[in-house]
Amino acid sequence: MRVYALIVGESETVLWGLTSQQRLQRQLAELPDCEIATTVDAVPNDAHVLCVRADFVYETRTLARLLDHPETVLCHSGQPAAGYGSQANASALVAGLEGGDLAGFARVEPGDLAAYEDNLRKAEVPLLLPISPDQRQALQDRLYGRSYKGITDLVTKWFWPRPARVVVGWCAKLGISPNMVTLTGLLLVIYAGYAFYVGDYWFGLVAGWIMTFLDTVDGKLARVTIKSSRIGHVLDHGMDIIHPPFWYVLWGMSLSGPVFGWPLADLYWWTFAGYIGGRLIEAAFHGLGACSLFDWRPFDAYFRLITGRRNPCLIIFTLGLALGSPEGAFFAVVAWTVLSTGMLLLRLAQATAVRMVNGPLSSWLADPAVAASSYPRAFRSFSRTRGAYRNE
Repeated sequence: MRVYALIVGESETVLWGLTSQQRLQRQLAELPDCEIATTVDAVPNDAHVLCVRADFVYETRTLARLLDHPETVLCHSGQPAAGYGSQANASALVAGLEGGDLAGFARVEPGDLAAYEDNLRKAEVPLLLPISPDQRQALQDRLYGRSYKGITDLVTKWFWPRPARVVVGWCAKLGISPNMVTLTGLLLVIYAGYAFYVGDYWFGLVAGWIMTFLDTVDGKLARVTIKSSRIGHVLDHGMDIIHPPFWYVLWGMSLSGPVFGWPLADLYWWTFAGYIGGRLIEAAFHGLGACSLFDWRPFDAYFRLITGRRNPCLIIFTLGLALGSPEGAFFAVVAWTVLSTGMLLLRLAQATAVRMVNGPLSSWLADPAVAASSYPRAFRSFSRTRGAYRNE
């Protein structure tokens, strides 16, 4: 059913360069089949209405989760912030959010909404906080922290969050778009590959590490400013998927002769076979249930920290070069890529067996309460990226 959204009130506090009205307009535009209306009279009789107060800050998924609860008001510590219901009750809903009577509507708090988010592989209660000028920095920090995946590689999870927050702030202040950051990263991808090919390994690694940092910045900038685009999404994710094995092979092409007795041509084939095989295994896993390979069990979340993706492989390249062995670095990256894919294949086989016996798979994070009690340390580590929050 078509949903019409009404923004009630306003707030002058600017968060990540956006007023509350601007932020809500962008978030509402991301909801499926949702159109912003200016008045209750503009809502058709057969539609539903989503009313949101502009003096609260939300995640987009907070509003999306509320759409699963018709004739319901979402509250923060008992204070109504948003509501969803039929057009017949729209006037009463708007009046209630403005301080009137909300009798007849069910009430939920953010903790009553689904916490697990498969897209970002984390399990946090959907965000809902009142906006006040004295809490501006804290709210910005909260929005930034919420932009992070819970399960990712060790560099993105533990090393990039704090410096990336600074750069995201500069970009938001200067009006630099996520696509501009992504295109800068693309230029660095090309230069790093060339540097590897001609044997300028350190220059290539510097460019590669800066690129991986910008890969964090563009995604977080897009989320905090609600400025993602289809072109940016395709460019960012397409670049992430395609370039790593070419980097590895270009590094190998700078070498001469066999590496530890292995012909270079064979190592090139193993590189592509291992990398593409791993990606195909991850894609196949989605057919087993409502989770990805890396958030099926805690073991998989831990393995995602070091699995044979770009950032862990860059660590191997950097350590190998520091030890004075570009050949050893290349061989180690190829070996780790293949071994990682072997582990993913084993996990796919195990998951398939479980799927045949118990039905569709679900993530260990799907029920946060159970996950927190059953795997307390893993839950603390992977339910969110704590380093993305200023005080954690």
